[in-house]
Amino acid sequence: MSKSKAKNEEIEQEVENKEECCKDESSCCSEEEQATTEEVKELSAEDKVVELEAKLKEAEEKYLRVHADFENIKKRLEKEKYNAIDYASEKFAKDLLSPIDTLEMALAAEEAASNLSAEDLLAKLKEGVELTIKNFYTAFEKHNISVVETDGEFDPNFHNAIMQVDSEDKSTGEIVQVMQKGYMLKERLLRPAMVSIAN
Repeated sequence: MSKSKAKNEEIEQEVENKEECCKDESSCCSEEEQATTEEVKELSAEDKVVELEAKLKEAEEKYLRVHADFENIKKRLEKEKYNAIDYASEKFAKDLLSPIDTLEMALAAEEAASNLSAEDLLAKLKEGVELTIKNFYTAFEKHNISVVETDGEFDPNFHNAIMQVDSEDKSTGEIVQVMQKGYMLKERLLRPAMVSIAN
């Protein structure tokens, strides 16, 4: 038992000597061991270079893909923007089709009603025009188009005075008569109301 113990100690001593030798390459390692260590270092440096080149190539590919995606999104958004501008009034145009249909029906009804008296025909025509105007105002309301208020004082921001008239029941500067209605789109003036105002 003491023999094997001594042998184990001898082996451990030899391993320790080898480890110390490899720590200080210049002292006791053989030339073969030194050459092997240098090759490992060279290989690991070459491996590092190859690995870094692969990572660089992968990063470049990712960059190119992301850049291509960005350019595609940019082109798509540009196209959508132009489509939105080109077709911005599409809903409004669709809503104007109803009044046109009403006018066409009125013309068709007039041709079919040739046996009606002039008074009846005029009443039907008036009813058709009123319905058409109602359809227009419904379309306007859907798109936030409103009539400019003309009750009360003249306001140069919303009214255009085309004449001044004498009026007994209106004070100076008040609107007497509306010659042409004005319209607003939300808060923006589309057309001022043409009015006459009292002297």
